[in-house]
Amino acid sequence: MSKILIVEDDKFLRELLESKLKEEKDFTVVTAKDGEEGLQKAREEDPDLIILDLILPGFDGFEVLEKIKSSAATVDTKVIVLSNLGQKEDIDRAMKLGAEDYLIKAHFTLEEIVKKIRKNL
Repeated sequence: MSKILIVEDDKFLRELLESKLKEEKDFTVVTAKDGEEGLQKAREEDPDLIILDLILPGFDGFEVLEKIKSSAATVDTKVIVLSNLGQKEDIDRAMKLGAEDYLIKAHFTLEEIVKKIRKNL
C-alpha cells in the first residue's frame, strides 16, 4: 500500500482528493493544510509520494519542495505539484527543484490525478 501526503490549504479540494484516493483502496492518505505541517508530515510519515500545492500559508510550495529535496531523509520522496499557477517560470522552477510532475488544477480531473500518481509510483 502506498502512502500519499496531500499538502493543500483548500479544505474542499484536500478532502475531495483524500476521499478519491481512499476510494482506490491501495493508498493510505495523510493530509496537511500548510507548508510547515506538510514538511513535518513528510519527515514523520515517510510518504511514497506528495501532492503539493504551491500557494500555501507559511512556507510556500516551492520552499517545501526545496526543503524536501535537500534533506537526506526525504530526498527520494516523489513530489507531484498540483497548483493553479500555470506560468512557464513556475513550472520550470518546480521541475528544477525536483518535482516529478506538474499539474495545473483546472486542467485535470480526479481520475487523471490518480493516473499520474500511479504512473509516478
